[in-house]
Amino acid sequence: MNKRIALDKVSNLIKDNMTIMVGGFLGIGTPEKIIDFLVEKNVQNLTLICNDTAFPDKGTGKLILNKQIKKVIVSHIGTNPVTGEQMINKELEVELIPQGTLAEKIRCGGTGLGGVLTPTGVGTEVAKGKKIIVINEKEFLLETPLHADVAIIFASKADEKGNLVYDASTRNFNPLMAMAADTVIVETKEIVKVGDLHYDHIVTPHILVDYIVKGE
Repeated sequence: MNKRIALDKVSNLIKDNMTIMVGGFLGIGTPEKIIDFLVEKNVQNLTLICNDTAFPDKGTGKLILNKQIKKVIVSHIGTNPVTGEQMINKELEVELIPQGTLAEKIRCGGTGLGGVLTPTGVGTEVAKGKKIIVINEKEFLLETPLHADVAIIFASKADEKGNLVYDASTRNFNPLMAMAADTVIVETKEIVKVGDLHYDHIVTPHILVDYIVKGE
């Protein structure tokens, strides 16, 4: 199977009202070329799962600025004032989750677990509406899995089968999200022949990747 697709084919895969995961941390490790394409195509009413909403002119912040998102599930929004403005004006629903908990909820979604127990948030607003489980006289919140229709991730290199390598901090949420969606689209700077990537350097195996887009 040839997994490489032209950028314009992404519009067949990401449609209005979908839930999408997007890798990156303040735009680092975010598939910028695909994000720009989604802005151009003006896909609407998306639920966005990501670490943060970056900046108005970078990363997922571009989707926020263009008012394409109906809900975000993130660990913080502080670097993007547009997100806060839309939340206050009730144009955007924001669900804030502690960063480590967010990562674990995505991991649970990718590994088939029913959830994760964490003490983070016990006794705070984070615990509102959540099940509390007591183990050895200590309270834990049951945090349930997150899953998406499509994950859009970034890798520094991919081979033609879709094995992925990440550079430094671009690794962040991308490997987790590759496991937690029905369809996985990777944007990469370089596509190499199968066998050119050292097996010790591969983080995301090809079986998790559906489509590859060549980025800048």
